[in-house]
Amino acid sequence: MERHSDTVTDLFIIGGGINGCGIARDAAGRGLSVTLAEMNDLASATSSASTKLFHGGLRYLEYFEFRLVREALIERETLLRAMPHISWPMRFVLPYHKDMRFDSETPTSRLLSTVMPWMHGQRPAWLIRLGLFMYDHLGGRKILPGTSALSLSREPEGAPLQDKFQTAYEYSDCWIEDSRLVVLNARDAEARGAEILVQTEVLSAERVDDLWQVTIRDRQSDETRVVQARMLINAGGPWVGDIIQTKIRVNSREGVRLVRGSHIVTRKLYDHDKCYFFQGEDGRIIFAIPYERDFTLIGTTDQDHPNPEEPPVCTEAEQDYLCAFASKYFENPITRDDIVWTYSGVRPLYDDGASSATAATRDYTLKVDAQGGAPVLNVFGGKITTYRRLAESALDKVAEHFPNLPGPWTAGVALPGGDFPVDGVQDLVEGLLSAYPFLDRAWAERLVRAYGTEAKTMLGDAGTAADLGEDFGATLTARELAWLIEKEFARTAEDVVWRRNKMGLRLSQEQIAHIQAWMDTNSAPVAATA
Repeated sequence: MERHSDTVTDLFIIGGGINGCGIARDAAGRGLSVTLAEMNDLASATSSASTKLFHGGLRYLEYFEFRLVREALIERETLLRAMPHISWPMRFVLPYHKDMRFDSETPTSRLLSTVMPWMHGQRPAWLIRLGLFMYDHLGGRKILPGTSALSLSREPEGAPLQDKFQTAYEYSDCWIEDSRLVVLNARDAEARGAEILVQTEVLSAERVDDLWQVTIRDRQSDETRVVQARMLINAGGPWVGDIIQTKIRVNSREGVRLVRGSHIVTRKLYDHDKCYFFQGEDGRIIFAIPYERDFTLIGTTDQDHPNPEEPPVCTEAEQDYLCAFASKYFENPITRDDIVWTYSGVRPLYDDGASSATAATRDYTLKVDAQGGAPVLNVFGGKITTYRRLAESALDKVAEHFPNLPGPWTAGVALPGGDFPVDGVQDLVEGLLSAYPFLDRAWAERLVRAYGTEAKTMLGDAGTAADLGEDFGATLTARELAWLIEKEFARTAEDVVWRRNKMGLRLSQEQIAHIQAWMDTNSAPVAATA
């Protein structure tokens, strides 16, 4: 059965990744009516498969992407202030050895080989120091500490590494819980009036009398309806090109290059809380990052991925590549036996004609098509660190079609649960432990890192663990599960254990199936404490 809406929304956004949700939040906060449709779960594709860093992109300096790096560096601290529960500072250790050589086709490498051909691919220490100096100063850093030199022979950061690495440089970037970032943007957009529809597929969109008529289908109820919108925003991520061609059917000269990035998660490889930045002989880099307390995250790869309908997986070849890459640095070789989980995502990069997936730009491109009636904005590329700036740029384009639209507002405005100081996490943890003595420290830290100041709201008046309802394992309770369903758009167990958190690393398949069964029989769950 198809229903037709007589009301008209200002913006209809296709895609519930970070770009779509970021735009929805910004637009709703400026007073526009917004409807967003995501065919699966929020952050179910690229936005939950990142390397989970807010970073300027140190390696992009070698491509002379100075504007992109500067914008990202400025954003790190802007974002950190708005979400200190799901983002936090992290120190990065870049080991150096004078005999390291690289087969690289970056503009910097080509310039170096022309000016200093006798280097034969060697990356001199002065070049790395220059890059880190620029990294420290391009973005007006205020919170994060700057670069320092590190003696690996004397400091604990050298213990997991091969003895040949005696020197390292240490600099700052930030961690981000990527899929939670998307959900919190969606929640804030909804709180400001946006309609967020998950498990909702866009079947078609056509221009009729200067409006878009968008036909959508609820994949759970199979009900279809038509939504009218003054402007369409295509933030479909890997499907942006497919949406242009098959859903909205407009002519576009812009193209998207799909690049697969794969990661492996291993057993914990070292004890400290810093990340390693490893440079490869092939000109690429990977990170090794402390992950979820008991693991190490290693990634990423860059492989072209032509078909968005083909689910991205971390292939055995990519697993072997990442293991071999990291083993050139770690004292103890890493093998596939050390891997406990893998994940892979497809980056929808703007097709700038680069010769390789690694060289393709990470900058974003926004194109408006207003020929033939109601406008559509197509979003190409972008990186998670600059999502808020991308949203502002998108609203600049939107403002051309909505006169008197208020200006930017999101800088420094906290996301749900993020209304506390950057250095206030431990105070929140101690407050939870005092208010809820049945929590242990690991449980309290997990809740603060997920919900920030809303952790107390979610726990409500519980006096014992039993008051939180059934325990599904790994400290997930019925109270929290009800919260995720009612407030965070979770519809399946997979949504919960892989995107609202990473409990899938600790839960068995039987436990996850039990969570799904509970969700199936609690379609109208007991209310989480509001």
